[in-house]
Amino acid sequence: MAETVALIADMVDGAGALDVTDVWENGWKISNELMDKIRPVFELHRDPGYADLEQYGADGIEGPGGSLNAFTGPEVDWLAHAWIGDFKRAFVNVHVTAWLGPHIDVPHLGIAFGTSPRPWMYLDTPARQDLNTNIDYFDKYIEPRNEHYLELRVDPRLTQFVSRSAYIRQVLTDVAICSSLDNNEENWELMRTEAHRLVDIWLGWVKEAKPVPVEKRAELAERDLILRRTIVKRDPANVLAARRLGPDIEERLVNALWGADRQIPRPSVS
Repeated sequence: MAETVALIADMVDGAGALDVTDVWENGWKISNELMDKIRPVFELHRDPGYADLEQYGADGIEGPGGSLNAFTGPEVDWLAHAWIGDFKRAFVNVHVTAWLGPHIDVPHLGIAFGTSPRPWMYLDTPARQDLNTNIDYFDKYIEPRNEHYLELRVDPRLTQFVSRSAYIRQVLTDVAICSSLDNNEENWELMRTEAHRLVDIWLGWVKEAKPVPVEKRAELAERDLILRRTIVKRDPANVLAARRLGPDIEERLVNALWGADRQIPRPSVS
């Protein structure tokens, strides 16, 4: 696997008038397949605080725009299913991010597809315990995925993307997949397979999870919020939204991804 450390925003802007509509079509389709698996497992409610973002800007084809739906519920602190794009100018980003409530300490779920301007995928399960010292947690959620990660790491179809943000690199687990691929049917099938595989694993963890002791839930919830807020705010790709839609929309979207203006309260810690 080759590597690139270039800034995605610069690579996308440098691509000029590249039509990436098919990247959005493929990425959005996969994201809906994943949501079809996730929705039946949880009680989810769309947060009305972000009703204005269900469709904003243009349709991505005639101009930049997007859609963001934010959900919460008794077992899910914050779930965002979103896309943003300017399809005739090389820009697409699709998100399914699920942040669980403090009743369990199963890792969260992070999945994204986008352009660099080649298609890229991000697949990870952000940890909720210290992986350096909580060895049982590491052995349960990270180690079993190591061999598969190593297989993908040497797959010549994948070019590893290395974030220029030290913080973003630090929060990725050691089995995170963040890679770009050529835009062809074979590679999209690979991305679909890997995304479904991760969601299936994650949902299995949720099903088998044991409750977190009540006295530890408030601390876990606070850690989750700090992590989610900081990841979203420090994402170097945020500048693409500002360049396409303006700083006000960018700020609104960033806040939506971590739930700054949510109207439905966070899950109970009791």
